Amino acid sequence: MLRIHVQPDNKTTTITLEGQLAGPSVVKLNQVWTEFARLLPFTALQIDLRDVTEADAWGVKALRDIQAVTGAKLITSSPLAKYIAEDIARRCA
Repeated sequence: MLRIHVQPDNKTTTITLEGQLAGPSVVKLNQVWTEFARLLPFTALQIDLRDVTEADAWGVKALRDIQAVTGAKLITSSPLAKYIAEDIARRCA
């Protein structure tokens, strides 16, 4: 299960992910992202991955696609979140 919280601000919107970014949860993230995309380029995006407990290849690809389009800042602290962010950075370079 994945919980997604969207916190808009004047200059930055934060999407916080909690739980498993895998399987059907990726569809949920893509739906949230689609809603947010209409605000571009009026706000910057950051994605908080600190509470992600699992991510499959589709979840990482969804994050990579979002990051490639927006240049979103990925917030990490756990080893898994850091690994995901490093993988995304490596593939987008």
